Amino acid sequence: MQLLVHGGAGSTPEEPERRRQVLERAAETGTERPTPVGAVEAAVGVLESSPRFNAGVGSAVQSDGRIRTDAGIMTDDRSVGAACSMPDVEHAVEVARLVMEETPHGFVSGEHAVSLAEAFGVETGVDLWSERTREKWADLEPPSGGTESELEWIRERYGRTDPDGRDEEGTEVDADAADLDHDTVGAVAFDGEALAAATSTGGRWLALAGRVGDVPQVGSGFYCCPSAAVSATGAGEDIARVTLSKRVAGHVERGLDADAAAELAIEEFAELTGATAGVIAIDARGRLGSAYNSDGMQTARATDR
Repeated sequence: MQLLVHGGAGSTPEEPERRRQVLERAAETGTERPTPVGAVEAAVGVLESSPRFNAGVGSAVQSDGRIRTDAGIMTDDRSVGAACSMPDVEHAVEVARLVMEETPHGFVSGEHAVSLAEAFGVETGVDLWSERTREKWADLEPPSGGTESELEWIRERYGRTDPDGRDEEGTEVDADAADLDHDTVGAVAFDGEALAAATSTGGRWLALAGRVGDVPQVGSGFYCCPSAAVSATGAGEDIARVTLSKRVAGHVERGLDADAAAELAIEEFAELTGATAGVIAIDARGRLGSAYNSDGMQTARATDR
């Protein structure tokens, strides 16, 4: 089993070594599983439980003060499962796998995804707040007038950041808030025969309540086919506009190895959107790849061979 994990593309994180240790533990945990799909689920699950990343515990907070999680998972036979907008669900990747294996559907959302989780014993009602997110939220004065007032409020606060940490108007963005935007987690795995990919997130900081980004969208936040498995991270709306993960896989299908495909896709993404993102990939020959145009993207690799 070969497995590659990422902790999100964004600004340089605080305590990078501690984050790296969690990533390495996630990768090692994944390689203990007998199948690629089990490997990516287990690896992502470790990251969802760590408050150092924007997935599960420590996720970004939406405009109504709620935390909602999203995830997607896919295998090389194009079996797919995704779940989104789940309040208080730590292991969104487990729910995504349930959608893939236990339902005839590919995508389940909101309270219905939470009900599915409950029906199959996935823990719900989890406190996903971390010390960091509580402090950030406490510093704000959110409106109480419903959707229209929330939307007006977030218009001044929600916007993509470029590599120098500035928003669309060129205003410097707090690095901690930028971390909360982009620290989506993901994993790709290959056992010599089969491939799998998974991505999980808490979304973007101060998004409108109910916003869904790229992560649970097939071909955007994650993708897997007989040629490659891919997980993406970064500015979600822009990733979805260019179906970034599928773009990487497409380059592999046209003959590039995973690393060259990742590099080319990120170059194209930057040209098309001007935004920041990162990808990891593994191809059907076991070659690993990663690329990003943000300040950083931490990764870790493990193998059982």
